[in-house]
Amino acid sequence: MTSTVSTPAASTEEAAAPPASTLTLRPGRWIDGWNAEDPLQWQREGAAIAQRNLRWSIFAEFLGFVVWQLWSIVVVSLPAAGFALSTSQTFWLISMPSLVGATLRFPYTFMVPRFGGRNWTMISAGLLLIPAIGLAVCVANPETPFGVMLLVAALAGFGGGNFASSMANITYFYPQRKKGWALGLNAAGGNLGAAVAQFAVPIVITIGAGATLQLPLAGLIWAPLIIVAIVGAWLRMDNLTNAKADVRASLAALKAPELWLMALLYIGTFGSFIGFSSVFPKLIADQFPGFSAFPVGGATLSLAFLGALVGSLARPFGGRLADRFGGSAITIAAFVVMAAGALAVVVTLPLANFWLFLGFFLILFIASGAGNGATYRMIPTLFALRSGAGDGHSSAGDVSSQRTAAAALGIVSAFGAYGGFVIPQVLGLSKSGTGGYGAGLLWFVCAYVVLLAITTAVALYGRRRGVRI
Repeated sequence: MTSTVSTPAASTEEAAAPPASTLTLRPGRWIDGWNAEDPLQWQREGAAIAQRNLRWSIFAEFLGFVVWQLWSIVVVSLPAAGFALSTSQTFWLISMPSLVGATLRFPYTFMVPRFGGRNWTMISAGLLLIPAIGLAVCVANPETPFGVMLLVAALAGFGGGNFASSMANITYFYPQRKKGWALGLNAAGGNLGAAVAQFAVPIVITIGAGATLQLPLAGLIWAPLIIVAIVGAWLRMDNLTNAKADVRASLAALKAPELWLMALLYIGTFGSFIGFSSVFPKLIADQFPGFSAFPVGGATLSLAFLGALVGSLARPFGGRLADRFGGSAITIAAFVVMAAGALAVVVTLPLANFWLFLGFFLILFIASGAGNGATYRMIPTLFALRSGAGDGHSSAGDVSSQRTAAAALGIVSAFGAYGGFVIPQVLGLSKSGTGGYGAGLLWFVCAYVVLLAITTAVALYGRRRGVRI
């Protein structure tokens, strides 16, 4: 049985305009006839449908990031719970979820066209129960073999994979002129999961625990919320029949230099955000152990969550600024600030001043967050421009280029997430080889300078063509 979405009677001004595309609802919450670029359809019912799907997408992705980042904060408490881990093992537990999550983003990109956005959100949210409960089982016993812990940490990568499918899904719901803000909100809501996990877990595992730690609660507390996300997606989200994978176009995207260019830039922005978010609790614990945890009543609080928090909040504003000024301009500014922030951390580390350390790192997080939104906004612009659209910044191009851009969003997000593996590993090697983190941070300063030069070249290319990229 199908039903057609009714629309209000057209006003006198609308009477002369072309009729809006008709939306048809089918069983299983499938929608036929979706066209976000149709202004009348968007105004009458499209915007409301898109916003409803965006809200539940954000919540599900938020939980994905929570699960993805659980080990980054739990590892700091493992020694106090009786676990004996080397520096190398600790950094592997921090970085393994990012390695797996980044790899899962490749297949996750194509799950929305295969199963539908609503259906895949339910499936991917349900998979989060496995690593959440698995973590609780592992940390309950200090005798748990390291190999088992590493496997469960790898399963936390399910949460990282969610980002690719969520972003690919939302890009179908919004017109080109609003993609930066919508994708920025969706990503920021997910990114906030890292901050919330790092804020809530230290409190939950210590409140009322006395001399012991309630480490299993670090995973168990999220299970009820994951169930809420599954039910919410079932009741309130939709599948779009036009969200189809164009395999030929996707393969063409892999051959496009624009995709590899954006993958490199996204490693610099998102990779920095997720990598430093993962390792920040460990950095604070090593460099400033006296500031690693603050007593709050009967619990403890870590300030490590502030990095992920400010980076997450900056992301949608980076997308909005990119909508207005172009993604390359904002990304250039982001890399300048990131390089300056990382260099400032290196210069001030010998002063052993925690507040300088925290302040400069927060500047780095803010810049990486804004750069996330801006860099991501460049992807549909470049692919629309590649398709022959006159102005890729405000025109989405044809349907094939939109599908290619959606696939590119997921593929680029996958490469970017590898930064979450690289950054902890580089800093771990720096710590093991030099006894500190300064050398590793200097490598990142050099990388940001190179990425700044590349982004500037992209901006100049767009200017020559009269387009804001």
